[in-house]
Amino acid sequence: MEILGILAFVVALLLSVMVHEFGHYITARKFNMKVTEFFLGFGKRIWSFRKGETEYGIKAIPAGGYCKISGMTPDEVMEPGEESRAFYIARSSKKLIVLGAGSFLHFVLGIVLLFTLLAGVGVNSLTSVVKEVVPDSAAVVAGFQKGDEIQSISGEEVTDWARGVELIRASNGGELTFTVIRDGQSLDLRATPRLTDVGGEQRYVLGIINEVGTKRFGILKAGKESLSITGSMTVQSVKSLALLPAKIPELWGQTFGGQERDVDGLVGVVGVARVSGESLASGDQNWSQRIGTFLLIIASLNIFVGVFNLLPILPLDGGHMAVAIADEIRAFFARLRGRPRPAPINVQVLTPITAVVVIILIALTLLLLVADIINPISLNG
Repeated sequence: MEILGILAFVVALLLSVMVHEFGHYITARKFNMKVTEFFLGFGKRIWSFRKGETEYGIKAIPAGGYCKISGMTPDEVMEPGEESRAFYIARSSKKLIVLGAGSFLHFVLGIVLLFTLLAGVGVNSLTSVVKEVVPDSAAVVAGFQKGDEIQSISGEEVTDWARGVELIRASNGGELTFTVIRDGQSLDLRATPRLTDVGGEQRYVLGIINEVGTKRFGILKAGKESLSITGSMTVQSVKSLALLPAKIPELWGQTFGGQERDVDGLVGVVGVARVSGESLASGDQNWSQRIGTFLLIIASLNIFVGVFNLLPILPLDGGHMAVAIADEIRAFFARLRGRPRPAPINVQVLTPITAVVVIILIALTLLLLVADIINPISLNG
């Protein structure tokens, strides 16, 4: 089952990559830029077909994909009559849209997956059904029994037990009336929550343990929550990237120094694939919970990749966007001085910087690969 989960992750990852490239493809076509290739994988061509001016297909190494847009640099020779379709001479606004479309679709995919989780699969949530009554508690005095389903508290309908907890904590020791369903009959129970130490914090509690069930949101609520969770994941991704330099020495020690792997530290594709496999193979969860965990992993991965690709460093999309923005800044100052618009920046002059970034990214990827093999993060560990 774990192998099936890993394969599912690989397929989801490849689809995510192609969604990213499709963003570049569809916007480039929209602005009449010339797109000559759209491939899944790299290396030797296995299968392809041509439709119009674009060749579509699959290559031997399933490590991503690419969309080839002609004229990315001034040095690239365009076919006669096609010069106006080169990427580098397009307006900066169009360049930014094409370059940012990949990350944009990562966010869209993340939102869609989260919506599917919330509205379709459902998430674990405490229900209003009493699973256990704590001995010597206010619930015992009030007469609560296992199986009671709490309908309302002091006249307020309780459809979300999180709201029920809020009402109990806000009671300040006052008596509350609980309307419950027991054996198909409705009855009222009066209880006075007691001030109790909970994890070092004094809180008013009733003294019941609720059953855990699967909760599905309505369409509007699921949409709102999906956007909210995406926003939270985006902020967390930005924070993680900001802390990345400080975590690399820690990862080195965890990989080669025998230190315990930090579950909140850096993890590579192999590690995420392993965790995805474990989530689908977990015997502690039902299928709904397993699928929900898997969808959450893929959604968070897409959002992180979307943020990462927007970093203003070459060869990432964000680096090319930074160059396009720099072009506009140069053009602005040229207009102020009454001068003609300067030629677009040739990213090839930045090749040395790009090479350094590529080397750093490859080194980090290899370190993560070794760490995920030697000292893997495990859901069961």
